Amino acid sequence: MKKIRILVVDDSAFSRRSITKMLEGIDTVEVVGYAVNGEEGIQKVIALKPDLVTLDLEMPKMDGFTLLRILTTRFSIPVIIISALSSADKVFKALELGALDFVSKPSGTASIDLLTIKEDLQKKVLQVLALKSDSHARRVTISSNTGTAHTDAAQSGRAGIGIHHAIDLVAIGTSTGGPPALQHIFSTFEEKYPFAIVVSQHMPAGFTKAFAERLNRSSLFDVKEAEDGDLVLPGRVLIAPGGKNMVFEVCGGQVTARIIEPSTSDRYIPSVDVMLESCASIYRKRVAAVILTGMGNDGSKGIQAIKENGGFVIAESEETSIVYGMPREAVATGVVDRLVPLDKIVAEIINQGGF
Repeated sequence: MKKIRILVVDDSAFSRRSITKMLEGIDTVEVVGYAVNGEEGIQKVIALKPDLVTLDLEMPKMDGFTLLRILTTRFSIPVIIISALSSADKVFKALELGALDFVSKPSGTASIDLLTIKEDLQKKVLQVLALKSDSHARRVTISSNTGTAHTDAAQSGRAGIGIHHAIDLVAIGTSTGGPPALQHIFSTFEEKYPFAIVVSQHMPAGFTKAFAERLNRSSLFDVKEAEDGDLVLPGRVLIAPGGKNMVFEVCGGQVTARIIEPSTSDRYIPSVDVMLESCASIYRKRVAAVILTGMGNDGSKGIQAIKENGGFVIAESEETSIVYGMPREAVATGVVDRLVPLDKIVAEIINQGGF
């Protein structure tokens, strides 16, 4: 098998050595070089033609953002950001500029703690390998029927749910490529609609609070990182905390979020399947599930629970998905009602809800 060629760009000599050692622990990887700043990074990309670049954002001379813009627009090279939690807002900016994914780096630049990222880094590099080899994503045409979700007076009294619209909850699951996709969705809503939104985005602990705050700045909805006991309310968006799962229960006629530890069987965290299965049992016909870009198959079980309870399922189409893994697996279940590009998802939600 041809090895994937990686260039490491980081101004810290300790970080470069450590990252190189971690990457070379993968049989299918070859680290072809390193660069200490953006200017050298461009030179090395031209000379070495890597398949992937790992990139630190804070560097002298040309910083990581400038290099990232060049790599994604001129060279179309996948980029994985390796950055500290203290730079969380910068990480999300980098994802919006086209970085494929990120790995959270401990704050100390010359700390042995850097070795703790080995498993996460290797996993995400292997995902890029899979992405490069999966060039023939299967295309499936979705029927243009209107689906089954509709206003149901018999269901309207459940958990404080109203009677005016067909949906009271939108539940979104996503992974790789999710942050910019969610940013687009929440900035597209032109008013605060009378439904709640819950989101499970695969993300490590410590990043989701900054992510929620970033989304909140560009949205008419009230976006926050979910805390245990938060009410699921119209006009509110709850983001599952990184490293935890989010489920729901009915307390005193109100739907309440519960933040729980993941089980050993949860491959992806926060788990989209766990969240959707919990939503399905409470909201039944009055929930729309949305599966966005992402690697893997998380959400494919959850949408089946949504559909079995009469809900509506939307998946992002291949043309706009950064990674078509999760939407493709969702479509393969046969329960997706609409397969639409990212820029049509908000309109589909509004139309389905009867707003």
